[in-house]
Amino acid sequence: MGSAEDDLEEFLQQKQRVRNPLVPVGALMTAGVLTAGLISFRRGNSQLGQMLMRARVVVQGATVALMVGTAYYYGGNPWKSH
Repeated sequence: MGSAEDDLEEFLQQKQRVRNPLVPVGALMTAGVLTAGLISFRRGNSQLGQMLMRARVVVQGATVALMVGTAYYYGGNPWKSH
């Protein structure tokens, strides 16, 4: 049974995920802009709220691009044939 555990441990070490420190920053920025936008809508400032919702989309898109770029850079491209 030890051999199977050793194989699993080796497999997990090979498949360790690479972390990009900018992804959590982007996620926090997205949450912050979303919160600010919802607060401004609640206070009746719809123009500022709309601007913040558009900014949220941009920040969220940048975060997703960072995640995809990191996966592609470190060889996590699922469309690449082996």
